[in-house]
Amino acid sequence: VTTFPAVLTLPAGGSATFFCNISMENDFGLEYSLNWYKETNDSQGQKIAEISRNSPQPKMEKYLLTNHAPSFKIEILNLHQNDSGFYYCGLIAFSESDKVMESNRSHLVVTAAPEKMNATDEPELEEGNPPDHVKAVFLGILLLTGVVVLLIFGYLTVTYRRGGTIPCGGCAEPREKPPVVSVSTVDYGVLEFQRDQNAQVLPETRLADQTEYATIIFPEEKPVTPERGKKHQD
Repeated sequence: VTTFPAVLTLPAGGSATFFCNISMENDFGLEYSLNWYKETNDSQGQKIAEISRNSPQPKMEKYLLTNHAPSFKIEILNLHQNDSGFYYCGLIAFSESDKVMESNRSHLVVTAAPEKMNATDEPELEEGNPPDHVKAVFLGILLLTGVVVLLIFGYLTVTYRRGGTIPCGGCAEPREKPPVVSVSTVDYGVLEFQRDQNAQVLPETRLADQTEYATIIFPEEKPVTPERGKKHQD
């Protein structure tokens, strides 16, 4: 008689299933009864369920038994932590010499049930991983910024091609160069004629009308200063 699986670890609220297999060398027409037992570290084995060869499958609130001879199944429903322990089966063969054979022990460990998260509780975000809606908002802002930049660039390009002026906020207006005014000035000088004082002309030879020649040299133009202007007026 063998029982498996050897170990089961399940949370509270679920169910656990164990199988018990029997091997009989003699005729299977022999009457027998199969008992399921549970024992803990501090107590001896206690009978929890029974099934026989010809009896129908019993209906129990805590245990569900299934007879598939030579294999038998027990399902422990609605697990609690106090269901933890060792389970095994015992075969009782009815004959002239009754035999009782016990299987190996299978260990069941029932852990605490996982805490249910309330509808109002939000799952904690893993550090460094922003939620999906934050990523979506950030992506939308980037797309909107790109569209605005493209619109501004298109407007400036069309304005420039049409020969318009491109507005430049904060740009200093170019200063206009003052018009060049040409001023004509008139400078006056004194024309002096130098005579040779040593040369003496006889009175009888002097002509009534005498023409004299001189060379005039004009100096470079000088800007009109207030002193010169006043001097010229005088």
